[in-house]
Amino acid sequence: MSWADLMRGAQTGLIHIEYSFAPSGTLDFLHFWSAISRGHWLLACSCWMSASAFHQTGVYFENGYESEGLAHILESVMQHQDAFTLPQNLGRPGLLQISTPNDEEVPAAAALVKEICG
Repeated sequence: MSWADLMRGAQTGLIHIEYSFAPSGTLDFLHFWSAISRGHWLLACSCWMSASAFHQTGVYFENGYESEGLAHILESVMQHQDAFTLPQNLGRPGLLQISTPNDEEVPAAAALVKEICG
């Protein structure tokens, strides 16, 4: 749903979502990486559930990225983790790759996010 914000107007590209779980079994962090040009990745956004000496909790945008909609979605997801099915191997960091959505996927994603996040 926040594709345009993360792609900065580019028509095609890739987004990597890196995630890891805390020992408690809850999501610890999400990192969104954007690749507008092949092989050139920029950290767009980080979402931390727990603070450390290096960061506070919350959603943070990097490298000039900004998306109020994505920040709202991430905050809602992080606060309602119990509503999602977790993968079986919580000890392993994960990576999702999202390619350019087609014309049907964008409105479908918007409707789903609206239903889930309100």
